[in-house]
Amino acid sequence: MKLWLVAVVAACVAALPAMAQKRIALTFDDVPRARGPFLTPDQRTERLIAGLRRAKVAQAAFFVVPGNLSDPDGTGGERRIAAYVAAGHVVANHSFSHPALKAMTAEAYLADIDRAGAWLEGRQGLRPWFRFPYLDEGGSDRAKRDAVRAGLAARGLANGYVTVDGSDWNIESLTADARKAGKPVDMDGLRDLYVETHVESAEFADGLARKALGRQPVQVMLLHETDLAACWIADLVAGLRRKGWQIVSVDAAYRDPIAKLHPDVPSAQGTLLEAIAWEKGLPAPRWYERNTLSIATPLYRRRVLHEAR
Repeated sequence: MKLWLVAVVAACVAALPAMAQKRIALTFDDVPRARGPFLTPDQRTERLIAGLRRAKVAQAAFFVVPGNLSDPDGTGGERRIAAYVAAGHVVANHSFSHPALKAMTAEAYLADIDRAGAWLEGRQGLRPWFRFPYLDEGGSDRAKRDAVRAGLAARGLANGYVTVDGSDWNIESLTADARKAGKPVDMDGLRDLYVETHVESAEFADGLARKALGRQPVQVMLLHETDLAACWIADLVAGLRRKGWQIVSVDAAYRDPIAKLHPDVPSAQGTLLEAIAWEKGLPAPRWYERNTLSIATPLYRRRVLHEAR
């Protein structure tokens, strides 16, 4: 074999481990969520399970808010949660009533977590993770932040952090508003925007991690149990894979060393990677630009509703 060809082959082989480091797990919040613009809650669960299966995602995590079961759309929610687990996925605590930590005492907040924990206790697929609603860990109130961190540790709960966020809730909210107003929704445009936004958010997080950590941790993507996910989760996974991402279990993601980090930053709200970058002194913005609604919402109106602004 010619020397130049040997060199090319060696370079390609050397690059393979680096490519394999783009790993990401999928998580869904606010389960059981109220109905969205297109599907009933039962249809949404069925399609989301089918989409994950079609995309060969062996394990995703569904963060449960048991208080949602008492809402009208919560009817059948316990059965739908069990269906996710039966399909190979896992569940975890997202509080009982989805409160903002900024708006209550640490003691009341921990009591709300305990109430959710009592509902979840003994259920199949349960993992010892708690995800902060709104990713709000106390904001600028360090005493409250530390009290809740200590309370979680005492309960054997780990932070169910995220590192990748594309504000999918905003895309669905805008779609629901458009449907209520009788506006035509470009479904192809909606699909493309949904997929593109989340693939770009993962790519942004990969770049931020390289700067802040000098390596590529296993990323954790924040999604919600939405109609958009039910319709296009397989398209999203395909888009990630085209960019070299490997979809891994959430169990694997939370074994990454960053799971043990508790950054001390002026305001504790947002993704874990954002906080790590802030603590390391990286300048803003440390978040994907479409999480800024003044950027994301006009983009939606142009591409999905075909409005001038």
